[in-house]
Amino acid sequence: MSVKFIGYIGFNNGSETQAAVRSRALDKDYVEAAAKAQEKGGFDRVLIPFGSNSPESQIVAAHAAAITSTLGFLVAHRPGFTQPTVAARQLATLDQLSGGRVAVHIITGGADAEMARDGDTRSVKAERYARTDEYLTILRQEWTAAQPFDHQGKFYDVKQAFSAVKPDNLPVFFGGSSPEAIDVAGRHADVYALWGETLESVQDSVRQVRRSAARYGRDPGFSLSLRPVIADTEEAAWKRAAEIEEQVRENRVAAGLPITGHRPANAGSLRLLETASANRQDKRLWTGVAALTGAAGNSTGLVGTPEQVADAMLDYVDIGIDHFLIRGFDPLADSILYGRELLPIVRRKVAERNGTDGDRAGLALAG
Repeated sequence: MSVKFIGYIGFNNGSETQAAVRSRALDKDYVEAAAKAQEKGGFDRVLIPFGSNSPESQIVAAHAAAITSTLGFLVAHRPGFTQPTVAARQLATLDQLSGGRVAVHIITGGADAEMARDGDTRSVKAERYARTDEYLTILRQEWTAAQPFDHQGKFYDVKQAFSAVKPDNLPVFFGGSSPEAIDVAGRHADVYALWGETLESVQDSVRQVRRSAARYGRDPGFSLSLRPVIADTEEAAWKRAAEIEEQVRENRVAAGLPITGHRPANAGSLRLLETASANRQDKRLWTGVAALTGAAGNSTGLVGTPEQVADAMLDYVDIGIDHFLIRGFDPLADSILYGRELLPIVRRKVAERNGTDGDRAGLALAG
């Protein structure tokens, strides 16, 4: 099994340690520096996030693709706000212009207030997943159809749709923990994305998605999102994690934001918050920031020396993870550190395993 690494370009060099709420302001110099640093560091892709108050992810990806040559891009995209035929052509065009370096990360929805900012004020979660299912069906038809096609469904009515531009290779990443999300993942996900939970919880999710995908004759990959904290010694790494946690706590208190009593609206955050009931889980899974922020997105990490964190990542490989989306709390500096100190060790360990015990991950997952 090979392992791929996904980095992150979050529009500016800020994080929860600089402010209680991450800024979405666009810093062109940072975007360019982050893209070049992560290409040099050996990342396979970088995620470009999406939000109702964010810079437009496809445009940022297009700019970053123009100043790099090998780095791939995972473009976050929310169905329902662009017609699927239009989105299909936009993504296929970006794929062609970048030389086949694009993937799309489908984000079905967020909090009701987040959705309302872009005009979605009436849909409910189950309906959003049904809309995403239909959206992705049309998206793939637009990418593959050799002749014009019609589609009439609950959400979209398309007549004689056809795109002259087709992607060379445009994987669909997808996340979501509700039953509706798992069903859509089984139908459409090339890679199913999870947040950093315990090994037991991740393995449970992998099994659920594999069962769902098997009904459609599909076999997706799996991505795990983490915020690694690494240092020369284990003691120094845990010290840095504690400092990050305290800074996040201070920032939220100063801004009048809660640090306890969170009630996330989505199933994924609820699962992650349950994981954060203990500050440390498994060998070195750290949940302090997730507990403080209400498990708002990618907020758990692995803590230790690069060798120790690499070993912990391989524990996830054993249960089916083949992509790691990693980002730090000092975004640019941490991405450089990961490229220099962490990625080579994980790749070496995977290569060694494949040479002598290459079937271990598959056997573990089959059990």
